[in-house]
Amino acid sequence: MSIPLHHVDAFADEPFTGNPAAVCLLPERTSDERWMQLVARDMNLSETAFVSPRSDGFDLRWFTPAVEVRLCGHATLASAHVLWESKRLAADATARFHTLSGWLTARRVADEIELDFPARVAVEAPVPEGLEKALGAAPLFVGRSADDYLVVVADEKTVRGLKPDFVSLRELPVRGVIVTSRSSDARFDFVSRFFAPAAGVDEDPVTGSAHCALAPHWRARLHKDALVGWQASARGGRVSVVVTGDRVLLRGRAITVARGELVSITS
Repeated sequence: MSIPLHHVDAFADEPFTGNPAAVCLLPERTSDERWMQLVARDMNLSETAFVSPRSDGFDLRWFTPAVEVRLCGHATLASAHVLWESKRLAADATARFHTLSGWLTARRVADEIELDFPARVAVEAPVPEGLEKALGAAPLFVGRSADDYLVVVADEKTVRGLKPDFVSLRELPVRGVIVTSRSSDARFDFVSRFFAPAAGVDEDPVTGSAHCALAPHWRARLHKDALVGWQASARGGRVSVVVTGDRVLLRGRAITVARGELVSITS
């Protein structure tokens, strides 16, 4: 037996930008976490998604090359894209995923995909010891969300110029560190980068789940429910966000760049 495997660039307006994810379409749910972790390690992308059918939607799990994560935006967007593209889900149907973060949904809106995710509000927190030195920049604000630190710095030039000490960042008691500022480009409201060496990803190219913290943070300061962020990694990607209550709607595009089969299905 072989398993379909798709390589998708998510939050990408053209191929080979945004954040790449592998989407593995399983015929049924598996609890073999060791096997999924080995597959993710071999794929060596920031996330590999494992999708399996259930009576009321799909099970979805996400693995970096090193660990399983509780929430991932770009691999969810990629998974929904693959389900529609492969006709496992009708073009006008909502994708419903059962995950470690509860039920998540995705739907098509024109030429984009909209994800409905939980907000991750970053509450102001003391500056962790060693953070400023590890980033090489002075924080104007530090907040702590359920998953990450959110760090505001002076300007976009500072965000883009960061060369973090990943060894030091790995010691922080969080999944990762989101660094952000206002955008100097009128097309965007804010820019960000995301570093998660503790999860096996030194810098994630475009991070949907980080925008679950970025969106409420910038909404409170810019007094806008709808915003557009640019994640300023080497690949780069645009994420449109809308804050609605305790949820964040994330929009972006996805592009399949490769399809194949996984033929080694045992660990």
